[in-house]
Amino acid sequence: MNDNLIMMMNRERTNQPPATVRRQIVRIDEELCNGCGACVTPCAEGAIEMVDGKARVVREELCDGAGFCIGVCPTGALSIEAREAPAFDEHAAEEQMAQRSEIYLEQTCHVCGAGEDSRVLLPCRKAGESLWVCTRCLPQLIHG
Repeated sequence: MNDNLIMMMNRERTNQPPATVRRQIVRIDEELCNGCGACVTPCAEGAIEMVDGKARVVREELCDGAGFCIGVCPTGALSIEAREAPAFDEHAAEEQMAQRSEIYLEQTCHVCGAGEDSRVLLPCRKAGESLWVCTRCLPQLIHG
């Protein structure tokens, strides 16, 4: 059984507030956020929502820190930081996702324009910009 699940079960039994751990979590710079909402859909766990026209991490225990949301932000408002935060709660994330509606925004490779319907895409950063790259174009980025 994983450590996060054990901590969650212990908290439920004792009615304690969520334990915090030092871990990676998404940070959203409110000044840079333009409110486009592009980061909401790739957040598979449902941690990011639009609040008052800005993207916000509304429940830190839902953020797994993977950062798939980062690659779609046109302004670079999202980053990953290591800090004290509630432990990731996989069960709560699954419940949150079951309540969300189906919204799909296709991402494309910044090199060739291929979409995720035809190629595997990976998030990447280039010159301070968050982008997506397909596996066919990745070697050219790596090797020049």
